[in-house]
Order: sequence, then C-alpha cells, then structure tokens
Amino acid sequence: MVSPRFSWMLFPVLLLMGCESDQPKVFPAPTAFPVDMPPPGLGFPSLPWPSDNPATVEGVALGRQLFYDKALSLDRTVACASCHLPNHAFTDTLVYSRGVNGTLGTRNAMPVFNLLWANRLFWDGRSPNLRDQVVQPVQDPLEMHLPLEEALSRLRGDASYRERFGRAFGDETVNVERFQKALEQFLLSMTSWRSKFDKVRMGQVTFSPAEQRGFDLFMREYTAPGSGRPTGADCFHCHGGALFTNRLFENNGLDSVLQTGYQVVTGLAGDRGKFKVPSLRNVGLTAPYMHDGRLATLEEVIDHYDHGVVQSSTLNANLRVQTGGLRLSAQDKADLISFLHTLTDSTLASNPAYAEP
Repeated sequence: MVSPRFSWMLFPVLLLMGCESDQPKVFPAPTAFPVDMPPPGLGFPSLPWPSDNPATVEGVALGRQLFYDKALSLDRTVACASCHLPNHAFTDTLVYSRGVNGTLGTRNAMPVFNLLWANRLFWDGRSPNLRDQVVQPVQDPLEMHLPLEEALSRLRGDASYRERFGRAFGDETVNVERFQKALEQFLLSMTSWRSKFDKVRMGQVTFSPAEQRGFDLFMREYTAPGSGRPTGADCFHCHGGALFTNRLFENNGLDSVLQTGYQVVTGLAGDRGKFKVPSLRNVGLTAPYMHDGRLATLEEVIDHYDHGVVQSSTLNANLRVQTGGLRLSAQDKADLISFLHTLTDSTLASNPAYAEP
C-alpha cells in the first residue's frame, strides 16, 4: 500500500509526464530538395516554383508515397500510379483508364512529367492548376471513387503517414492543403529533358540523316500544291519550342460533330471541340493517342494530319488551310517518326526518384 505522503510526492511527476505526452511532436525543419532542372541552353521557359510550397526532400517523399498508394481508392486497388506508369512516360497504354471495380473512364491518361511548365490540367482544361487537379481523381466515381475526407481519415489513422506529414510540414496535421501540396511537390519534381533531341541541342550527339530530315519536316510549314517549295509537315505551330507544345487548346480535326472540350471552361461556342495540346516529349512511349485514345500508333497520327483532318467551325487555323492534305511521302512519314523517337527520354522510366517507394 502506497503511503499518502508518497502519493502526493508522485502526483506532480505523473502530472508532468501527462503534460509532456500531450505536447505535439517537434520535427526538424525540412531539407530543400534539389529539383532536376534543365540547363538554360535547352530553351525551357523560366517559370517559378510555387512560392507557397517550396520543394523539400520530405515533402517530395510524402507526395511520392501518396502517388503510389492504393489506399486512396475506395476498394484499395487503384493508385494515381495505376494510370501513370514509369515505363510508358507515366501513361497507361489504355484507350480509357480503368478505375475501381474496373470502371472505364472517358479520356486517355495524360503523362505527368514536366508539369512545372503546364498551365491548365486535364484534356478539357477544367483544372486551373496542379493543386486543384490532384484531388479530383481521388473523388471521381470513374477513377478512385473515394470521398476526400475519407481518404484523409485513412491517412490520419496511419502512424507512419502522420510521421511523414510531420517531417514535411512541421507537425502531424493531415489536411487537404497539405495533401495537395505534397502531391504537387512530387509531381512538379518529375522533369524530362535528357532525350537524344536534347543531347543534339547540347552538342553531345548528332541526328542520323533520317532524324535530321524528320526534324526539317517537323519545322517546315505546309506547302501548297504547285508552290515549288519543299514539303513541310507543319508540326511546329502547335508542338514547337523546348516543351513541344504551345500550351493551348486546339481543335485538331478529329470530328465533324464536336465534343465539348475546352468549352466547359470558357462557355464559348468557339472553344467547342478544342482539347489540350499535349507535349510530344516521350511521344514514342505514350500510345494510344488523342484525348480519346482513338489512334493506336504514331503512323496513324501522321496519317490523320496528312489526309484525315476534318473541317469544322473551330478547327485550328493552320489546319484549316491544308485543304488538300500535307501530301507526305512514305519516306517523309518514316523520317518524321524517326525524329519523334529522338524525343524519348530513356532516363525517365529508370529514375529511382520517380519509382514506387
């Protein structure tokens, strides 16, 4: 039996221990993350990292863990990474991606590298920025189909995640903003700029004759019949520059009956049938093509632009004047594809920083 006197002596100690256990865990300041940025000579636009979400080792690691975690889907079978596979430049090779219970989506999965230079997200541009975009697949019934608050509750119930959030943000609070910022940090850190094309730009290698002819075709404007000028594939207007996209929304002549497209954002009839112009970087790895995955190969894509463009009211202006088609020869098409394959960055899939943790 403990004496009353000893009990009174013990009480302050127990009280102090209880107070200490209620104190929030203190975490060291996170470490700055060295983002793998392209050198200035490659011509990438100079766009700032979000000032309210600096890249840290701990934040990027948390975002990477979330990206690959199937617990963020209703039945714990689908992760963000399920539709964005490293070996295919973070696409999934399917016409339409599959969500929980095998549910088919309505759009072809877009790659998720070089998002630091992206503007609006999704094929129709309905997300104004990446931070807004990352929470949508979690809640979408055709994708991960999990209420966002339930996803956060699962994370809060996991001690290892609370620790990760603490290391990334200073304490163990798990909320929507931190969830968004962690995924944003990881996704923005995924850069791709080590293709053969880039090595040519840096003077490290040279194009083969076929690749050079393909590049020339890519950069040469449409040639009207009888002009006497060399044939041009006229790709660069929409896919020029270091990003190989103009970052706009265009109607590229797929249909006569136009789908909604960018009109969902602007409400303008003139934006009907317009979809995001994707980057052609790593295009050799991202089949099938177009917003609905209707074209299976690069050969089919080139045939579309060569002689399959459908005229409509919102068709891209450069395509509208090509009423007779590009008239590319079989050799032209082969050379153009040779050049497009120089845009493949083989280090993207093998980069351990982007792999499943």
